[in-house]
Amino acid sequence: MKPKNDRPISNLDELLCSINPRLRTGVYVFVTLPLEADKSRLEPIATFVEDEGLSIIVEESQAKDIGSRILFRAAWITLTVASDLNAIGLTAAVANALARKGISCNMVAGANHDHLFVPVESASQAMDALSELQAKGLAFGQGEH
Repeated sequence: MKPKNDRPISNLDELLCSINPRLRTGVYVFVTLPLEADKSRLEPIATFVEDEGLSIIVEESQAKDIGSRILFRAAWITLTVASDLNAIGLTAAVANALARKGISCNMVAGANHDHLFVPVESASQAMDALSELQAKGLAFGQGEH
């Protein structure tokens, strides 16, 4: 992992001007496993412990290899801007932009970036919506960011 020198951005206008979404290759899926399940054959993108079990996001092939029931097939989009974990409004603005296009979105915050998981068949439209959101941010900020 290369070190990041980008300072985290918390200002919403600056964030929107700089989201620079990147669509990753592949299909990613959400699955749930019992907490005690053997996860050694998996390389999770993200995990979350819930009362019902362990929610995991993995590449689709890994879920199929272990015979897990797929709950959601997704494209993975990373907002490459260095977003501050204390930033206010980015999640709402992104979710709003996608909702206006009828696209569902599951967001995961990493320490450096925000990650969106949208239905595979909506990946292109989601990228268009995010580009429009960024362009509006640039127009609103007069391209100063």
